Amino acid sequence: MTSPADQSARRDGLISASAEGPVPLGRVLVDLRDQIDALRFTLDVPGADAAAVAAREIRDQLDDYVLPRVRAAATPLLAVLGGSTGAGKSTLVNSLVGARVSGTGVLRPTTSSPILVCHPENFDWFMGTDERPPGVLPTMGRVEGPAPDAVVGDQLVVIRTEAVPRGLAVLDSPDFDSLFEDHYGFATKLMAAADLWICVTTAARYADAQVWKMLERAREQGATLGVVLSRVQPGGGEEIAEHFAEMLDERDFGVAPRFTIPETTITDSRLPEDDIATIRAWLMELVDDLEARDEVIAETLGGVLDSFRVRIPQLAKQIEEQVDRRDLLAREVEAAYSTALAELDEATRNGALLQGEVLARWQDFAGTGDLLRALHLRRGKDAPKGSRRRHTAPRVRALKGALRSGLEALILAGAEQGAEQAVTRWQADPAGVHVLGDMAEQLGHVSPELSRRITRAVSAWQDHVLELVRTEGVIKRSIAKLVSFDEEALSVVLMVGIFGYGTSDVVVEGGTSAVPQRLLKSLFGPESLRGMSAKAKADLRSRITMLFDEESLRFHAALDQADIPDESLAVALYQATYNLEVAR
Repeated sequence: MTSPADQSARRDGLISASAEGPVPLGRVLVDLRDQIDALRFTLDVPGADAAAVAAREIRDQLDDYVLPRVRAAATPLLAVLGGSTGAGKSTLVNSLVGARVSGTGVLRPTTSSPILVCHPENFDWFMGTDERPPGVLPTMGRVEGPAPDAVVGDQLVVIRTEAVPRGLAVLDSPDFDSLFEDHYGFATKLMAAADLWICVTTAARYADAQVWKMLERAREQGATLGVVLSRVQPGGGEEIAEHFAEMLDERDFGVAPRFTIPETTITDSRLPEDDIATIRAWLMELVDDLEARDEVIAETLGGVLDSFRVRIPQLAKQIEEQVDRRDLLAREVEAAYSTALAELDEATRNGALLQGEVLARWQDFAGTGDLLRALHLRRGKDAPKGSRRRHTAPRVRALKGALRSGLEALILAGAEQGAEQAVTRWQADPAGVHVLGDMAEQLGHVSPELSRRITRAVSAWQDHVLELVRTEGVIKRSIAKLVSFDEEALSVVLMVGIFGYGTSDVVVEGGTSAVPQRLLKSLFGPESLRGMSAKAKADLRSRITMLFDEESLRFHAALDQADIPDESLAVALYQATYNLEVAR
């Protein structure tokens, strides 16, 4: 059975029933506020700046209006007057209050600080006490009025007066089209905290784009609206009012109450009572009729919560855009190093490595007879079975060292190219520029320890080739009866053949590639040679790939340091939208 307390809370919108029992709406909203507060739109992608602004607005609206209203539904109704410069908002507030509480004059803008006027019994709700923060706009500073001409920055001036009925507060907001940028921020913040937002514009400016932008914004944020057309000249005023009404209807603002104030004489910063009588009667009706008042509050709160159905998923989509751009940047790094690796693959099989020092050492090795001495010719029965010549000539070691140095230089150049290309790709993307920051010079070159790692990797690969020759270099039987060989020398010959041999013999300067291939084929046979060559090439590529992957990790570390959101935040926002619907 539902307790009377739960029934009351459900009527106030604090909790709702679910399969697991009551779900506290307040807790869901607090969780949503914390999730919004944790959002970050790090990367410069289309819509990121707008999403950051939208996130702040939702968070502020949760803090300034939604949470206070959900926690205490039976509180004063807040009517915020917003409008363009010179529309007469402050004059209208003074007229409704019956005293000069907000500054007016010919200088624009006249309202530099927002001014809230309420009944003395509602003062603590809006001003706050030592024990309790203000019931609305709790994140905004406060100063007690009256201070009609004071400029107190971003603080809210709160004035108590018996002229305002209990249960109502009127707030004079800064102009939303003011030359001061912070005034627009105040205007939108105060709009989001209003139970009732009254747009005040003039007969001369009602068609301005900014007026309709703010009306549309108020509707998107769930505000209940009223519209005042002021300074309507006699004679042609009716035609202007009718045109304004048509524009409201065309844009689906037809249900908003509309009021007209003629151009008239202002006395003591106030309008004649007859000119504001209909506006006063409308506000008094909302205060006197509790059902009408509660309906406005419920309509506005419901409208705000309804707006979250669209606004929260839009933030989630922007988080997904951040995740997608991070993935794209990561793929750009992979592409840069993949391109460098492909070019390195080509250089290791087209004979490009067999130039310069390597070529000179090969010609020295092959031309002085060391190549033939690496093969040992058996003579009759004097040679023991299975014996192999173990001597390795100095020229073999020199050739092996030249191959190692050449391969190391080639890998180092490939890694440098990969780093340069990765930075270039990132610099072509504003998001990549943001992630690079001041690291472009550092990331555009190889890491300082790469040279040592390359040396170890190449030495290990040469050892692997030697082991292949020892374990898989089975000599053809017809030759094995006559010839044994020096394993290290033959492994070097195999390396030369690998670096100069692709799908067919590639003859480079001095016939470098053709000689090793013919020799190796005659010793091992085509099948055995292809097997050893394939394994040696695959092992080398694997080692180079690992080196390049380790280098690319520096870019991934930069992405991690950039504090880019992950997809879990988007999922959490979609879940929060669902939780809110359930809790309502």
